[in-house]
Amino acid sequence: MKLLSPFRGLRPVAEKVADVVAPPYDVVNTAEARELASDKPLSFLHVSKPEIDLPTGTDPYDESVYQRGADSFNAMINDGVLVRDEVPCYYIYQLTMGDHVQTGIAAAASIAAYDKNIIRKHEFTRPVKEDDRVNQIKALRAQTGPVFLTYRQRDDVDALVEKKQTETPVYDITSDDGVRHCFWVVDDAAMVAAFNQAFSQMDYLYIADGHHRSAAASRVCAMKENQADENSPCEHFLAVMFPDNQVDIIDYNRVVKDLNGYSNEGFLAEIKKRISLTASDTPVKPVEKGQYGMYLDGQWYSLSINEEYTDSADAVERLDVQMLDSNLIAPILDITDPRRDMRIDFVGGIRGLEGLEKRVDSGEMAVAFSLFPTGLDELMAVADAGKVMPPKSTWFEPKLADGLVSYVLD
Repeated sequence: MKLLSPFRGLRPVAEKVADVVAPPYDVVNTAEARELASDKPLSFLHVSKPEIDLPTGTDPYDESVYQRGADSFNAMINDGVLVRDEVPCYYIYQLTMGDHVQTGIAAAASIAAYDKNIIRKHEFTRPVKEDDRVNQIKALRAQTGPVFLTYRQRDDVDALVEKKQTETPVYDITSDDGVRHCFWVVDDAAMVAAFNQAFSQMDYLYIADGHHRSAAASRVCAMKENQADENSPCEHFLAVMFPDNQVDIIDYNRVVKDLNGYSNEGFLAEIKKRISLTASDTPVKPVEKGQYGMYLDGQWYSLSINEEYTDSADAVERLDVQMLDSNLIAPILDITDPRRDMRIDFVGGIRGLEGLEKRVDSGEMAVAFSLFPTGLDELMAVADAGKVMPPKSTWFEPKLADGLVSYVLD
């Protein structure tokens, strides 16, 4: 089965790319997006977070929001800001954040391979978030947010990427968050064929980030609104894939709205039944697997689950996020379905421990937990076992920008 194909990307003209490129839709809230795009009429946030152009308080899932996004998207096309490549291409996309550099390939990934778990998953999705992406794809007739894939590193792919990088990139910009984005277009037929040959040797791909986007693309494809065949754009989803030796995972933390009826003292007493707990004078950022931080009522604690509760050979049960769920969040806080329970929320480590403190100190949340990052080897082991992690187990940095390239369904 062919996992990846070139495609005719829809991209900004070079002189407008810095005005268009934006953070991904799911890492900024509406207020943040409105501020970021306030003086940027071409920002892709007008497409990916279109509620910013409607009255404050508009339901972000209202039909008018998707229509507004489509209007902004089509205006950028009609005005010549976004232009579609004439021939199917692959694209080399390099991100640099501080000392970390990762270089990936943008391609059209096979939905059939996704459905057959050859493109492997490691998380369930939240229905409301998946529905949101379905509605966005249908309104735009395009996929604008790339799925982040990873694969086991291959020398032949590395060599092709490095060869292309000897050329001047078509884009070389630094976004507002300090991340440098370099982009090359692979439109030479011989090089496209060489990539096709290298990709044909791959056994599996793994979704690192973008489960909602890939699931939504599969659902839209299954609707068969245009009677798509295997060569139809409907049969693929937009992806950027990176070799596993370049991928960096950081912590993905938790905040909970209440203590399930416990007082602070009662909550701490319940924790101590199976977890070692020590007060800390400084914020606790775990430095090894099995260590957790907890922030409650202005106080940080270091937590370690007692060994008799951590002995498992199961790929999922060994995960720190699952052990926290199994030993604290489910039995004490009574959150048994974190995918759907609105009492729990997730905070990417990029926001720092102060991001957790802010949510608790404001009174919005009662308690926060900091975790050690899940390992990429753990992710692949879970996916290879055909299992899933708890939701929001991994946070990848740097994030892929929205607006650099989109995948048109028509």
